[in-house]
Amino acid sequence: MTGNPENGALMEIACDESGSDGENLTGGNTDVFAHASVRLPVETAAAYVQEIRHRIRSPATEYKANHLLRDKHRAVLESFLGPTGPLRDGNAHVHLLEKTFFVVNRAVDLLLGEDGDGNGDRDGEGPEAITLFQEGPRTFGERDWRDFLTASNQLLRVRNDNAATVPTDVFFRTVDALRDAYSGTTAGVIVGRLAAARSRSRAESYRERMRDSPVLFPVLNPLLPAIVSTARYWLAEGRSVRLVHDRQNMLTPERIAWIMEAAPLSDVQLVAARSDARVQLADFLAGIARKLASDELNGRGDPALTALLRPYVGTDSVWGDEGSGLRLGTAEANSAV
Repeated sequence: MTGNPENGALMEIACDESGSDGENLTGGNTDVFAHASVRLPVETAAAYVQEIRHRIRSPATEYKANHLLRDKHRAVLESFLGPTGPLRDGNAHVHLLEKTFFVVNRAVDLLLGEDGDGNGDRDGEGPEAITLFQEGPRTFGERDWRDFLTASNQLLRVRNDNAATVPTDVFFRTVDALRDAYSGTTAGVIVGRLAAARSRSRAESYRERMRDSPVLFPVLNPLLPAIVSTARYWLAEGRSVRLVHDRQNMLTPERIAWIMEAAPLSDVQLVAARSDARVQLADFLAGIARKLASDELNGRGDPALTALLRPYVGTDSVWGDEGSGLRLGTAEANSAV
């Protein structure tokens, strides 16, 4: 799909993601989603992919981030991220998303936000979502907090089946119990608002809309908002942007058209990652960023590697954990909310 270029020469940005579990954000295989983008000439990217292959010497036909993340290849990883690597000097960007925070933010937006559509505030995370995410685990304890996250995920994850009211019932039983058990606490007050009759009406209306019409933009799938954030980052340079993205089933023609209008982009081209060395480098960066960010989130981060990743991390990342956010460089966005 092609739009009208503006503001001078067209800039091509290659993209890929890591950590996609669809809409299963609280019970999937990963706790972090990463979307990486790279701006390099094709020839430069191809030469660097070849250099990585030469240094690692794996027989694999297609290299992935886990090749660079192996301990024996640490020097290759440090070179890839480091100041003399191909991605520095403004040539790469990473949008990080902490999945459980994304669920909390979407649920709070649906039930308490001005629009009540569950699509989130495009200019940042709401303060109630951040407060609930940070206070909830400490107040409710691990089991009750996990129950709340699971119920929230299921409330927002709509399928076209005959059991549309069940997730709603489970969610409101959960928040009713939390409101009663933790009344007087900050987190208890917020879930009390989520338990109100107005919130239930919003939840039921949302699920009815999603059940009765095609779900063009699943509110819990992080790929679409991540692409829009990535596009806006590069568009801030004042040039027209074409995204060259790894093929994804999520990226239907209708969704691409929506992305192009929302960003706005001049073009979106889908390719197989192995056919474009720039996309391969974006794939490496996304996988590396997801793993390093997850390690930081879970208290096992490597300070040296986190410091190398930090220059690439966008402050528009969706991140609720304050400590790891400060180390990764995502916290600046949340502190301004």
